[in-house]
Formats: sequence, C-alpha cells, structure tokens
Amino acid sequence: MFKTLVNAWKVPELRRKILFTVAILVVYRFGNAVPIPFIDATALTQLFADNGENVFYGYLNLLTGGSFTSCTIFALSITPYITASIIVQLLTMAIPALERMVKEGGEEGRKKQAKIMRYAAVGLGLLEGFVYYLTLQRNNIIAEGVFFAEGGTADKIFVAAIVIMTFAAGTAVVMWLGELINDHGIGNGISMILFAGILSRIPTSISAVAGFLVGEEGLKVGNLVIAIVMAIVGVFMVGFVVWVSNAERRITVQYAKRVVGRKIYGGQSSYIPLKVNMTGVMPIIFASSIVSLPAMIASFFKAPESGFWYYFLKVTSSPSPVYIVFYFLLIIAFSFFYAYAQFNPVEIANNMKQNGGFIPGLRPGRPSAAYISRVLKNVTVLGAVFLGIVAILPIIVSAFSSELGNMALGGTTLLIVVGVALETVNQLETQLIMRHYKGFLN
Repeated sequence: MFKTLVNAWKVPELRRKILFTVAILVVYRFGNAVPIPFIDATALTQLFADNGENVFYGYLNLLTGGSFTSCTIFALSITPYITASIIVQLLTMAIPALERMVKEGGEEGRKKQAKIMRYAAVGLGLLEGFVYYLTLQRNNIIAEGVFFAEGGTADKIFVAAIVIMTFAAGTAVVMWLGELINDHGIGNGISMILFAGILSRIPTSISAVAGFLVGEEGLKVGNLVIAIVMAIVGVFMVGFVVWVSNAERRITVQYAKRVVGRKIYGGQSSYIPLKVNMTGVMPIIFASSIVSLPAMIASFFKAPESGFWYYFLKVTSSPSPVYIVFYFLLIIAFSFFYAYAQFNPVEIANNMKQNGGFIPGLRPGRPSAAYISRVLKNVTVLGAVFLGIVAILPIIVSAFSSELGNMALGGTTLLIVVGVALETVNQLETQLIMRHYKGFLN
C-alpha cells in the first residue's frame, strides 16, 4: 500500500490528482465547521447531550463526520445522495423503462441515471432539512425575532426557509465536491468524502478512550486490560476485513477456437471473478437506516416513560437482542439483493454463449446460468455472514458495558475505512499500470 502511494507520488500527473483530492477534502472539512445561521449553540449541545444514546443520531454523525450534531452547513453531508442512489437503483430494477435506459443507453444512459440521482438527492436534502428544522424548532433551538421585533409569522417563515435551503445547498455542494474528485482527482469521490468524515472522528475517539482509561479516580487497571484486548481484536478485525475484501471465487471459462479467414481466434482460458464481499458496505448502511427508524421517529416526539411504546423502543433499540438479530437478518437480506442486482447470472451466461465461451463440463446457456447462480449464492452467504459479524460484534461488546456504547457503529466504520483504502490503492495501481510505470511493475 505505502509502496503504491510512493510510486504514485513520483508520477507528476498522479501527484497533481492526489493534491487536488486533498484540497477538496480540506474544503469539505472547512464546510463542516461553518454553522447554520439562527442556531442557539448552547441549546443544540444540550439536545444531543440528552440524546447521547440515540443510535440514529450516532449513525448520521458517523456518515457526516460529526457535522450532524454540530448543525453546520454540511450537516446532512452525503447521506441524501446515498439514500437517493439506493432508491434509484431499486426503481431501476422495478421499472422496465429505467432499466432499458441504463442497459441500452450505455454511457449516456448512466449519465441520465446519475442526473436523476442528483435531483433526487437535492429533493431528499430539502425533505431531511425540513425534518431537521422541525426537530430544532420543537426543542427551542431556532432563534426567533431575528429580523422582526415581534418574531411573527414572516420572521418564522424567513428563518425556516434560510435553514432548510442551507441544508439542501450543503448537500448539493458536497455532491459537487465528490464529482470534482471523480473528474480531476483520484476518483471514488463519494467514498472519499465518507472516508474523510470518519477519519476526522479519530481525535474524538482517542479522547473517549482516554476518558475510559483514566476516570476521576485515575488510571484503572481493569479498563487498561480491556483497552489492550480491544486493540488486539481491532488489529485482528482489520486483517480479517482486508483478507475477506480481497477474497474471490473464480469460475473458469474456456473460449472455443474460431477460424476467421487465415487467422484463429479464441481457444483461451479465462475466469469470472466473484468477490466474497462484492456488495461492500451498502447492506450495512441500508440495514442501519431501517433498524434506526423507530429511534428516528421517536426523536420527533416526547420520550414515553411507560406503556407499550416505551417497551417497544426499548426492545428495538441497540443493544437489545431483538435489535441485534433484526439487524443481522437485514444485512443478510440486503447482501443478497445487492449481489443479484449487480451480477445477473443469466446475462453473464448469455454473453459467454454469444462470444463462444463455456464453463468446462457445462453446456452454454441455462445450465451455465444455473451454475453461476449457485456459486453466487454460496459466495454471497459467506460475504453476508462476514458483514453481519463485523457489524454486530461491536454492538455485542457494547452491551456488556455502557461506557463502550459509542462502539456500536465501529463495524461500519471499519468496513468503510478499509474498503475505501483498498479501492483507492487499487485505482492508483491501475493508473500506474496504464502509464507503464517501471518502478511499480518491477
């Protein structure tokens, strides 16, 4: 990894791309420090301090790099775009016209799909900004009487419009920054935005660990032992994630010889790579959104102190066993959904047949499609179980100690950081190979 970065830095064009990417990420982090106007900072801090165990807030804070609870202009960050991309992908599979547009339109069809995602992201940014504004207003965090002494209806409408439009504009700017990284940087812009946000939380995590080790009574030996064990487990999990992320199942494909004029084509052997974790972290993000819905809806109302809704929220909140099991099952389900959405066995089998390819021992067409589907199912099971274990293990650990509650999203953080790092290194290696960089090839 470090050798790849050093070699990429030696290439002037790649060095410019790396520096451009770093500059864009600096701009993004600067935007995370610019507060929304008309916000009472003291009341805002108290609001999120009182809801410190809210998993939904923790999830959004993870994806936004802490800007959600700070209520900055990038408070929504890239989350509306992630939600919009999921919705558009689902609609593409459900609506034949959209599916034809993407498959038959080629590059132009993908551009149209990306444009739909951008418009949908801005619309969701307005919706989420409106909900966020209602939450702030309900908790008396929005200042009144800013422009009009009486603080009347005109004042409230103006303030609401400014706050909501600022949230939506921040989402649009973050999307634009991600596209700049794709066009002029090292690529993978949206993931790089998430990566930068998560890394920005490292000082806060270090401070939390220091507070866990050194309490009011001084250094606690028991906590030190727990921290050492957690560090060892963390290193092991990083290695495990890297190993599984690079693992793949290869299906051998043989191409028949064809005689065209005086030349012979084909007769070569290739393979279809099926990555164990081909879905990345998307199943975890989608599953986290769904399991956090009860906590999100409850945050808009006064917290119940007894009755059905009190026990319902208690059962469906982290780290209860029901929450963990439901979370794990959703990750399994979405892993299968995304795997088959990205990899169509029938389409792959038909393409092989048209190009004179076949799987040794199987006839082209339906038998090959059935075999590919069976292998894909087995590989997806392994990948889904891997994602589920990585996601729920920190939650299980936090169930034994309230002081470790902020670890509940550690699995998602680990997958995003390691996944983005691996993708970035692979992209740099690909660009180095394309330029025939001798230092890398040797």
